[in-house]
Amino acid sequence: MNVERPVTVAVLGTHSTGKSTFLARLAHELRRQDIQVATVADLGEQAQRIGLPILFNHTYASTLWIITRGISNELEAWLHADVVLVDRAVPDALGYYRAALAYRHERPDPAALSSLESLVEAHSLHYDLMLRTTLDPEIPIGDNKERDSNSDFRVLADHYVNRVLHEMRLPHELLPADGHDHALARTVAFTTARLSGLQVGP
Repeated sequence: MNVERPVTVAVLGTHSTGKSTFLARLAHELRRQDIQVATVADLGEQAQRIGLPILFNHTYASTLWIITRGISNELEAWLHADVVLVDRAVPDALGYYRAALAYRHERPDPAALSSLESLVEAHSLHYDLMLRTTLDPEIPIGDNKERDSNSDFRVLADHYVNRVLHEMRLPHELLPADGHDHALARTVAFTTARLSGLQVGP
């Protein structure tokens, strides 16, 4: 499906593994080359502010809200930039929902889960490059903002985000916990090549 849109790079993975930090560095490097960049922010805090449950309390409704609001924000960003950077691609929300169900020992409603999967799979075709952070349990959760300190759920979220990507066969690269320099250089090169019309694959 050919859709007119900017180059879209998205990161996903469990919390406090460097997603926002990496995207901030990437945005800086691209802007240094006079590339117009728009960033779509993580929606977790906004969901919490309006009263939707997140993390291990995720529900079908909160997951649907995050997925559909994320898609809407991405579509809006398409209008304003050469490159759109997404902090949490939509498969991330599905992974978190499945992790929450596993944490609570609950079974999903098959029809509800299927509807979420259809949304995620269809929209994920619009990502030119996805990067999944890798969890190092030895690296503590950051304290630069209020975060959930439940390490068991953090591990589950890492597992299920990875599982969603593999079950849907969504191409992605790994963003290692021990340093982003190589991934940053690779992503800048990938993005500038795409903007030049070169077809380079992730």
